[in-house]
Amino acid sequence: MRKAIRWLLSLVVLVGTVGAGGATAGAATAAESNRTDTTRTTDIKDRILAIPGMSLIEEKPVEGYRYFVLNYTQPIDHRHPARGTFQQRLTLLHKSVDRPTVFFTSGYNVSTSPSRSEPTQIIDGNQVSLEYRYFTPSRPRPTDWTKLDIRQGANDQHRIFQALHRIYAKNWIATGGSKGGMTATYYRRFFPHDMNGTVAYVAPNDVNNDEDSAYDRFFRTVGTAQCRADLAAVEREALVRRGEMVDRFQKWADKEGRTFKTVGNADRSYEVMVTDLVFGFWQYQPAATACAEVPKPTASTDALWAWMDKIGGFASYTDQGLESYLPYYYQAGTQLGEPGYHYPQLKGLLKYPGINNSRSFVPREIPMHFDKRAMPDIDRWVRQHANRMMFVNGEYDPWSSEHFELGKGSRNSYVFTVLGGNHGSNIAKLKDADRTKATAELLGWAGLKAPVNGKATPQAPYNKKLDKQELRRTATPLLLP
Repeated sequence: MRKAIRWLLSLVVLVGTVGAGGATAGAATAAESNRTDTTRTTDIKDRILAIPGMSLIEEKPVEGYRYFVLNYTQPIDHRHPARGTFQQRLTLLHKSVDRPTVFFTSGYNVSTSPSRSEPTQIIDGNQVSLEYRYFTPSRPRPTDWTKLDIRQGANDQHRIFQALHRIYAKNWIATGGSKGGMTATYYRRFFPHDMNGTVAYVAPNDVNNDEDSAYDRFFRTVGTAQCRADLAAVEREALVRRGEMVDRFQKWADKEGRTFKTVGNADRSYEVMVTDLVFGFWQYQPAATACAEVPKPTASTDALWAWMDKIGGFASYTDQGLESYLPYYYQAGTQLGEPGYHYPQLKGLLKYPGINNSRSFVPREIPMHFDKRAMPDIDRWVRQHANRMMFVNGEYDPWSSEHFELGKGSRNSYVFTVLGGNHGSNIAKLKDADRTKATAELLGWAGLKAPVNGKATPQAPYNKKLDKQELRRTATPLLLP
């Protein structure tokens, strides 16, 4: 799995619960967000903190909402709950107990700055955002890495849903982008009756980790022939200039206190970064303008360095950049799988063929054994049992090369593609008919009624403070020689 730490869009989306029926939620007001429970005698914070295992880190002011940063006590091993616990961090954007709730996870750390996922804006609801287990500070100490798997993660969500559903009894929607979209899908597979609907954005589905020809097809056809040729030329030039660029990389790292122990040295890290550039370019750069900005092979070293840093980020290829995403690399190398593709344009210039994989980014003292059964099980379940699930992909997003597909057994479920979309694809960017359909379905899953005229739109107005998409660095896929 290639280590290129890439821009990951943390789509703030949330999850729906089961059992609340299809009751239509009434209009909520800012005043309601601060109201007490159904008996009007207990403040919402007190009700939340009355949940066994729930504790308050802080409350932050947010106009129209109550916003809490919390810890929840979870078993390290849900199969054997008596064998220790850890504190899992989450946030809660409270609007009203009379509104539906979105259960969001990025699959990584949770942001403690208030934000609202697209589904939360559409349904005008509450949002619970969960930090994925083993991302710090939600990591048990000492750390038993064998307890980091998709089933344990799904159990974390299930327990939190059970605890909060007693307060938020209306419909729930699960959501997430990229690894968060994968997480929302896995949660639905293991606990299919918790949520009333699931919206998974740009979620990769690596069913067979040994077969990644879809990525080769993607990079052979994406964009224009000229843009593809320009990218290949600049990547090759980056390796031709390896000597001066690696020297600069090492000096920069020494100045910044960065190291390369996990991958081995600056030269090895630099090669990984170069092989990642094409993936990072298509993942987040707007093709309409970014192709014209690709440097020529004759560009100065300063210009080449600046462009590479913008696309891949040199800091991401150091020990310090890798450490934050260690749980992801571990999961990629044990269950999730990792994208692989060939790179013939660099033939003769690669010194370390095969280095770009998850094993290179996880310290050797942590054992890794790949479970070939995990992803085929998820894929079969989605094809045979998906119900009220929505997958939103991007036409120009390399992660969407291997995406979830529906089968004969799926019901009331959809796969949408944003034309020309990258890893930031969402419902708002769909063509009109698809956007209206997706919005109407989501409102229905949340127990809300779409407008009679059929023009379904978000129920909450856009809020520039809460609805801004969050970009974060994260790892990228494997490159085959």
